[in-house]
Amino acid sequence: QVQLVESGGGLVQPGGSLKLSCAASGSIFRIISMGWYRQAPGNERELVATLNSGGGYNYADSVKGRFTISRDNAKNTVYLQMNSLKPEDTAAYYCNARIYTTIQQWDDYWGRGTQVTVSS
Repeated sequence: QVQLVESGGGLVQPGGSLKLSCAASGSIFRIISMGWYRQAPGNERELVATLNSGGGYNYADSVKGRFTISRDNAKNTVYLQMNSLKPEDTAAYYCNARIYTTIQQWDDYWGRGTQVTVSS
């Protein structure tokens, strides 16, 4: 099994910064990609940013220029640096990872989520 554990959420004022972390552990053969999604109350879960094993990035238009995704391969950890935060960034942030657990078997895994609240 694979576990994803997020940390770093909290309450921040508009214009502030937060850094989220997500560590993957368990039966990991190879990580294909890791990323972040978010879900605000009443909304569907949406992509924030992803990073694949080849170094390719994908950001939501709403966060481009403000958020940066990065990864520490040695620690199987992905980070999301969030700057210039806005009230509309308020949501539960979920870590996602697409992982091979054997040479043939892969699956998508999700963390439990960490709350980010941007408010004065």
